[in-house]
Amino acid sequence: MFGKRLAGMVFAAALVCGSAFAQDETSAYRNDVTVQAFGSFVKSTSQNGVEQSATNSGGVLASYRFFFNRNNGVELNYGYSLNTQSYSGFGGVPSYSHEGSADYVFRMPLRHWSPFVLAGVGGLAFDPKNFAGASTQGRAAFVYGAGADFNLDKHIYVRAEYRGLVYDSPTYGLAGLNGTDRVTHRAEPSIGFGFAF
Repeated sequence: MFGKRLAGMVFAAALVCGSAFAQDETSAYRNDVTVQAFGSFVKSTSQNGVEQSATNSGGVLASYRFFFNRNNGVELNYGYSLNTQSYSGFGGVPSYSHEGSADYVFRMPLRHWSPFVLAGVGGLAFDPKNFAGASTQGRAAFVYGAGADFNLDKHIYVRAEYRGLVYDSPTYGLAGLNGTDRVTHRAEPSIGFGFAF
């Protein structure tokens, strides 16, 4: 439920920003949208004698970007994946993972490709799947990344990107996991297609 609300808010904000900024047409191709497939690799950590890890998995990431000028812009993202969060001595919690973020983007547009870096903030919602007593839990996240867009024609490109998310691991409100949350890191390499307009 929290994940669906998060996704709705991210895309509503993208629509509002897109319609507001699209009225300024002094520069071509200020907007772009992408859909990417990503891998999710979570760092294993330990707290109070409990080791926490997550299965490697994949997901889908949708992004909208608006550029104020040639180099500087902002983006909104929504990502979805499914993995199992594992805790030593406790077992695993299969979870749907929803992520939303807003980032600053700096790019260097060249003739055939545009490298970029980004940094921002967001949130992750961990929605347990068929696990008694576990409840959906949200976590704030710091997001950073880098990548490049490779032009296929004037409007279509391929995006290759690496994103990293730093956040507190979920405990799902389970009594046995109280006090075991700790700062962890999720690596998300991704590739997909985009459209500039």
